[in-house]
Amino acid sequence: MLYTKFYTSSMCDDLCFKSKNLYNYANYIVRQEFINNNEWIRYNSLDKMLKHEEVYKELPSQTSQQILRLLDRNWKSFFQAIKDWSKNKEKYLGKPKLPKYKKKNGRNIVIFTNQQCKIKDGYIKFPKTDLKLKTKVTEGLQQVRIVPKGSIYIIEVVYKKEIPDIIRESNRVVGIDLGLDNFVTMVNNIGETPIVINGKGIKSINQYYNKQLSYFKSILKKQNGLDRSKRLEKLTLKRNNKIKDFMHKASRYVVNWCVKHNIDTVIIGKNDNWKQEINLGKRLNQSFVQIPYDMFIHQLQYKCEEVGIKIVLTDESYTSGTSFLDGEAPTKENYNKSRRIKRGLFRSNKGILINADVNGAYQIIKKVSPNAFANGVEGVGLHPVKLNVA
Repeated sequence: MLYTKFYTSSMCDDLCFKSKNLYNYANYIVRQEFINNNEWIRYNSLDKMLKHEEVYKELPSQTSQQILRLLDRNWKSFFQAIKDWSKNKEKYLGKPKLPKYKKKNGRNIVIFTNQQCKIKDGYIKFPKTDLKLKTKVTEGLQQVRIVPKGSIYIIEVVYKKEIPDIIRESNRVVGIDLGLDNFVTMVNNIGETPIVINGKGIKSINQYYNKQLSYFKSILKKQNGLDRSKRLEKLTLKRNNKIKDFMHKASRYVVNWCVKHNIDTVIIGKNDNWKQEINLGKRLNQSFVQIPYDMFIHQLQYKCEEVGIKIVLTDESYTSGTSFLDGEAPTKENYNKSRRIKRGLFRSNKGILINADVNGAYQIIKKVSPNAFANGVEGVGLHPVKLNVA
């Protein structure tokens, strides 16, 4: 589990700057060895090489080790990506690149282990510092991370939480289609009315942010020739906090509804190329890529895990142009998007109108659970109830 808190501190800044120095120093050594000798220096060897260096000793030893482990994971991801790229080039926009250096004046994450940080009297105490953090976490501490975000630092507390084994009735399924105006379209196979969580609120947050961002950037360019400032950082932080709050409320509503109706499985339609392939016009594209669907999915996943609900992610292809009411499988052979008509409606082959996003969400269920509607589709909801969560 993850608990976060915003913090400003010169001590945080100093630690994150030293972390950046160590990361770049170690990355230089690994890069040069790979470029010149085609060899990969792994964590254990790198730790032995650097443990007596000043840049290593500027931080607590376990923290320095965590930074080197992070670098090692980044290199491992690079080699895995290269291997996959060589077999599946169509999945990539280009050949994966070597792990980059952090910016010269940048900052890097700082990680403390549970052997370094201790919880006492409602506070987390950091090693070799006067820094204390009030926390709601009482036990199961795993890590504390200081994450730089512009002029603000986010302190993340990672802790273990026992997840109960909850046995639920099988085959009670929810399907979720993610979108723009209809941020979440949620359907089910138990005869309850479909629900839409309104996405216009999150769109307005982004529209206001983009307008303000453009205005202040134009002033900065004219006055100083810059495109960054503390005011812009605060504007972005405020926007991100509002988005995160929306995601928490939306995911909490979904989970509470599922618990109330004894749902055992939630199936989410996901498009891995949301940010790469959409072509909805400039303004719609901007709205779409600024909605962090992965954040919502992550929050829904851990909330579902807490109550014993299974989460399944599935490719949403062919769900919007195939007909649920006609019993069509969501496949290429059945795909015919011309049946999707104005005002967000989908017309079945028998002329019955169903909300288009509701149709897509039902088809998302059928992708994973073809027999979820084995008793027929009579009585299923065709049109949703829309609600606001903000």
